[in-house]
Amino acid sequence: MVTAAAGPHDRPASAWAPLRTAVYRNLWLALLAANVGTWMQTVGAQWLLIHHSNASTLVALVQTASLLPVLLLALPGGVLADSFDRRHLLIAVQLFLVAVAVALTLLTLANRMPPALLLTLTFAFGVGQALTLPAWAAVIPELVPPDQLRSASALGSISVNMARAVGPAVAGVLIARVGVAPVFGLNAVAFTIFAYALWRWRPRSARAVEVPERFTAALRAGSRYVRHSPIVRRLLRRALVFVIPASALWALLPLVASRRLGLGSGGYGLLLAALGVGAIAGGVLLAVIRTRLSANQLLLIAGVLFTVALTVVATVRVVPLVLLALLPAGTAWVTVLANVNAEMQLFLPSWVRARGLAVYQVFFAGGQAVGALLWGLVADVGGLVIAYLAAAALMLVGTVTSRIWPLPNLRSVNREPAAYWPQLHLAHDPDPGVGPVLVTVQYTVRPQQTQPFLAAMDLVRAARQRTGAMRWGLFRPAETTDRFIEVYLVPSWGEHLRQHGGRLTGEDREAEERARELTDGELEVRHLVPAAAGPTLSDDREAV
Repeated sequence: MVTAAAGPHDRPASAWAPLRTAVYRNLWLALLAANVGTWMQTVGAQWLLIHHSNASTLVALVQTASLLPVLLLALPGGVLADSFDRRHLLIAVQLFLVAVAVALTLLTLANRMPPALLLTLTFAFGVGQALTLPAWAAVIPELVPPDQLRSASALGSISVNMARAVGPAVAGVLIARVGVAPVFGLNAVAFTIFAYALWRWRPRSARAVEVPERFTAALRAGSRYVRHSPIVRRLLRRALVFVIPASALWALLPLVASRRLGLGSGGYGLLLAALGVGAIAGGVLLAVIRTRLSANQLLLIAGVLFTVALTVVATVRVVPLVLLALLPAGTAWVTVLANVNAEMQLFLPSWVRARGLAVYQVFFAGGQAVGALLWGLVADVGGLVIAYLAAAALMLVGTVTSRIWPLPNLRSVNREPAAYWPQLHLAHDPDPGVGPVLVTVQYTVRPQQTQPFLAAMDLVRAARQRTGAMRWGLFRPAETTDRFIEVYLVPSWGEHLRQHGGRLTGEDREAEERARELTDGELEVRHLVPAAAGPTLSDDREAV
């Protein structure tokens, strides 16, 4: 049996292989520049607030303002990335980010940057990033061969962490010598470079969409898939359990630098650089470590390392020791998130990948945003030491839960696309917008096979709901003992055609085949479409 995970796991591509592709290499370098600019802007924004009253909360709110838009807009951004030309969307968003960075520069130069305005513009910058993330994630499979996707994902993590190492250090030097405004100006230049690289890129072929999805329908389809996928929910839970306590380290580090260690902006940049260097080392070593340890063992070790790092930062005032503790913290950070992100990439089918990754980004950024605010408030009330020790305790508890909610083993899960449903033979061809559509499937089951059949149909139910069904039920006529009728409701005829054409996977096929082996005779399938215009069913309680 061929599975989606078999290729990348069994014949891993070189970590640097995607960089041999000129288009990917140019875009990766441009994105690296943009990531460096983003970290420079974050450091500049935090340093503008460091001397205000309630600095703990204000500094933490910079991270919240940056990440909250991802929480609010990542899923709509994923829908846009699946519905429009991704290259044009990315270019437009980068030009918007350039405009925000220019505004930050000019207002800071004019000394007209109160905290409220700074946080507002930081939020606007986060809006652009929220729209960029799912579109860029969906573009990567267009740039590299399928066997290099895992390497490309790892290179993305290396880019972010290289930027985390370089950006804060450069920003710290610039702030100490020329002030914050030039830092914001360089960020505008960095995103101009990324926009230019996207403009230079010419995709080989335009994306073909047979039946374009409406925005609301696509939004519901993405959220429905996540809601009915236990594996995706498990991965999201693991990310959240780690990110919330880990966010304390990032959110309060400027205050540790200034209040506990007596460092200036350059010293703060050095602390962030240590985290970045540790993360880069983790990204490079992860492929080797993964051959010796399971993903769940890596999660356990990473959680313990991060717990120790939080404790050291809370209790030690010696700068070299804090720097040493931050190195494995960076390694632990990239180990956890790279593993979870890679599992998401491998599990999600192509038709919902951008939206599924957008939901992951919602949880990732939302956990950081909520965690940053939480730990900022704790620090204001109880002090930095209490905040860090509380985060360390929560991290340890979350690490222990990896034994209860381990990462799933995807080696045996067949994620290959499988269009196996029989061709439709219809008396008339409904319009794709007609709906809802009621599909019925009648099975003949011997009485002794009833219980195994019911268990098998539970897997079929999950497949139907992941791929489009908003209601599902299994009934048996009271007049017979060997008949079962499956009934499920799909929002539109176009949505049902997508189930036939590309939403199903090998895993879904295996689930149906298990149920089919327990039945006798041919299945009787009916497609019921509305008989007239206007509402057909009045009770639709599904929420996005």
